[in-house]
Amino acid sequence: MAFKHGISVVLTATALACAGPSLAQDAPTADTVVATVNGADITLGHMIVLKQRLPAQYQQIPLETLFEGILDQLVQQALLGQNVEKLTTGSRLALENEDRSLRAAEEVRRIMDDAVTDDGLQTAYEQAYGNVEPETEYNASHILVETEEEAAALVEELNSGADFATLAKEKSTGPSGPNGGELGWFSKGRMVPPFEEAVVAMEAGTVSNPVQTQFGWHVIRLNETRLKDAPTLDQVRDQLAETIRGDALNARIDELMASATVDRIEAGSVDASVLNDLSLISE
Repeated sequence: MAFKHGISVVLTATALACAGPSLAQDAPTADTVVATVNGADITLGHMIVLKQRLPAQYQQIPLETLFEGILDQLVQQALLGQNVEKLTTGSRLALENEDRSLRAAEEVRRIMDDAVTDDGLQTAYEQAYGNVEPETEYNASHILVETEEEAAALVEELNSGADFATLAKEKSTGPSGPNGGELGWFSKGRMVPPFEEAVVAMEAGTVSNPVQTQFGWHVIRLNETRLKDAPTLDQVRDQLAETIRGDALNARIDELMASATVDRIEAGSVDASVLNDLSLISE
């Protein structure tokens, strides 16, 4: 993280007092000066920001070691940077982009923090789920075979008392076969239409006649049904909050766009390949 070359640096008395373990005793702030380099201050805030941007592997380093490494890096950057009188076009534009991005992030954070309220969540919940009727869910098993004749023979065996799960394990070509043909719980829209239509028309505990789908021929047993109520507010709170935040952000952007003067070049008026021309920002 830090350069290998030793570089001398003048630390102020304040920096020496704040460095290392004494920081906690001195109740440091973001403006606490930890070093000065030819009169330019480096603060604890600079160090904290740099730490947040370190790659993940550096986050495992003990804080005492990391503290010194971060301070070394900032001191060395200051020393080297003080020898540059003028930034390249690319560096200057990068700073402008960074400033624009950080300012936008601050506004996004403010909008999203202010967007979600208890009343807003309740209103969104009532709009999304207030008129939702309980939904029927189905628990079914099936045996999948290739021909109608095979399916009809299975229906006869089941009507004669054969065990459905045993036949499914022996005969079914579907992935649920080893599990006795069990499909678990599902609602309307989750199964292909012919299969769903057959299940909806059945009574719990009964076995269907052969049903054809694009996968083959099915013999279906409807195990049971249940009514699924709308989720509670707590169950969908995070989802609703995310929607509210997104809507608030989009509304704010629309509001700003409506009152702003934005002039843009026409699409295609500049050859997009110019984005790869690094010579434009190298000077």
